[in-house]
Amino acid sequence: MNVRHVLVLPDRDAAEEVADEVVDRFGPEEEPQLVRDALAGEDDAEDAQWLVVVEDPRQRLDAAALDGLAAEYEGWLEAP
Repeated sequence: MNVRHVLVLPDRDAAEEVADEVVDRFGPEEEPQLVRDALAGEDDAEDAQWLVVVEDPRQRLDAAALDGLAAEYEGWLEAP
């Protein structure tokens, strides 16, 4: 079963830094994907969150460690 971890970050810069850190710290099989997530009813880029999507097909990534990393950048790991 493939697990998908979704880290929610406040802006693109934070998301890019977290994606780089995920690669450096955890060495996922695939590069994390960055996705812009506009808040409901908002078109302004300042009102967007950014998601870092990390595929974990072997379920070897530690969710608590990913959440801790996201928290360093004022983000969190979305609950499955």
